[in-house]
Amino acid sequence: MHPCKVLISWDVKYAGVQTLVAKILMQGKAGEHTAVFERYQEKAEQFMCSMLGKSTKNIQKTPGGLIFRQRWNNMQFVTSASFLAAVYSDYLSSSKRNLRCSQGNVSPSQLLDFSKSQVDYILGDNPRGTSYMVGYGHNYPRQVHHRGSSIVSYKVDQKFVTCRGGYATWYSRKASDPNVLTGALVGGPDAYDNFADNRDNYEQTEPTTYNNAPLLGVLARLISGPTGFDQRLPGVSPTPSPVIIKPAPIPKRKPTTPPAPASSPSPITISQKMTSSWINEGKVYYRYSTKLTNRSTKRLKNLKISITKLYGPIWGVTKTGNSYGFPSWMKSLPAGKSMEFVYIHSAAPANVLVSNYSLE
Repeated sequence: MHPCKVLISWDVKYAGVQTLVAKILMQGKAGEHTAVFERYQEKAEQFMCSMLGKSTKNIQKTPGGLIFRQRWNNMQFVTSASFLAAVYSDYLSSSKRNLRCSQGNVSPSQLLDFSKSQVDYILGDNPRGTSYMVGYGHNYPRQVHHRGSSIVSYKVDQKFVTCRGGYATWYSRKASDPNVLTGALVGGPDAYDNFADNRDNYEQTEPTTYNNAPLLGVLARLISGPTGFDQRLPGVSPTPSPVIIKPAPIPKRKPTTPPAPASSPSPITISQKMTSSWINEGKVYYRYSTKLTNRSTKRLKNLKISITKLYGPIWGVTKTGNSYGFPSWMKSLPAGKSMEFVYIHSAAPANVLVSNYSLE
């Protein structure tokens, strides 16, 4: 069965078994079973190559670069596959070889970098700027599909909550969870990086132990740095150091108009930066973060933003006609404060200009 069809999950462990058997083969312990074990290793490496987009049939990813298999609790596939990628990276490193894919060879460090990119996405480096780990960061799920999290603590209200009462009274509430389920990993976004933080949206907001378990293994590996462990023989752990991934260069666009003459400083400033990049089916995508700052001494209202040469999805602003404005949860921007929105496309930064506003 092709790895694109079956990713490792709570009840499907083919890729995990194939990875372990490949380790035995690389240890030189296969003996009379070498021929059979080589077939297991071939499947394991097909799985790794398909995650990296280096196979003839590759695993699907969202525009933001997250592994995607299905809408209902997709995160189980992400954390499990990322764990195997990190493990196999060390197997390759310890045996001093690269991963051989049909679309080119891959070094152990590249495989580990991919694993890290998935963790980065989970923790907030994604188009929505959302952390899918509850309690981590500033923008995380607030209406988790979890009974204990959604019902008020006994320490706060000691009234008895019946089984039916918990569902009828608490489940349908639109407010944030009274108990923050810190560390829980929810199901995550859909195939287009969209996510609805609603308690009844169990496909995306339900946390599970089999989401978290593989993630712990990946985090334990990443904190040790990029050097790699010898997974075949006991050894001393390397000194921890950060994993550094250099983003792809931002494509340059030739100016179409001469620079405007110097003028008085605007009370509204805009800055853009590329925060990540990735390759999906041979095409390079860029994630840009745009910050708009109110440098005046008054409150900014009635904001209208003109955005041209945008070729992908955008989050954090509301579109009205041909212009954009504050997101639905924001009516104005206080003096000295900033707002941020993000977009993804496969080109140079879009042209972002403030077309209208008022200061009150």
